[in-house]
Amino acid sequence: MLSSLARALTSTSVRSVRNVHRSAAACSDSLFVNYRYHSLLQHRDSADNNVDTPFEFTAENLKRAQAIISIYPDGHKKAAVIPLLDLAQRQVGNWLPITAMHEVAKLLDMPRMRVYEVATFYTMFMRNPVGKYHIQVCTTTPCWLRGSDDIMVTIHEKLGLKPGETTKDGLFTLSEVECLGACVNAPMMQINDDYYEDLAVADTKEILDTLTAGKKPKAGPRNGRFAAEPAGGLTSLTGPPPGPGFMVRDDL
Repeated sequence: MLSSLARALTSTSVRSVRNVHRSAAACSDSLFVNYRYHSLLQHRDSADNNVDTPFEFTAENLKRAQAIISIYPDGHKKAAVIPLLDLAQRQVGNWLPITAMHEVAKLLDMPRMRVYEVATFYTMFMRNPVGKYHIQVCTTTPCWLRGSDDIMVTIHEKLGLKPGETTKDGLFTLSEVECLGACVNAPMMQINDDYYEDLAVADTKEILDTLTAGKKPKAGPRNGRFAAEPAGGLTSLTGPPPGPGFMVRDDL
């Protein structure tokens, strides 16, 4: 009887299985770890990034760091770890050496491991050198549906880069990233602090050529939009707003 029941359950479970098709997982070109579950820092020494890599905040940035720390209440200055890591990364030039993490840990009186946790969890922190212009192309669903693959192909053809690579002149680094929060303006890419949105292939070429020439291309939407309004024009709120007393009884 038991074997009959087992055969029935097996048969039922087999019949209930459905074939599910899914696309291949797109992996980041960098390693990011949540240290709540992984206790060892995934750091590999290199000539540019090791415990002997020189780093200390400039006098100006140290003053900024102290001003940032002063914002937080007594006993909670560790909450300044993200802005201080960002400050250190900007000082170095778009990436964060391990010695910069150590300096932040010292300023905040927190264990180095806690700083590693933050730096390895958030993809905004680059733990290896990147180019002067760090190109981050979103390939999540909205951008993919709107042609992010064409943007990636264009960058590869123009610069010869694959995700995770840097041009020999150190000018560009390419990263394929998850959602950057500009889905309405897909496809888009972020270069350093600027968003370039509503991109076409021609826009991508023009942006890269402008940067290569040492100039700064105009950031924002590239299809004539001001921000994230409907691409075909407004469909509501198209007239002036009503004045005071609109739809209010005369005796009120």
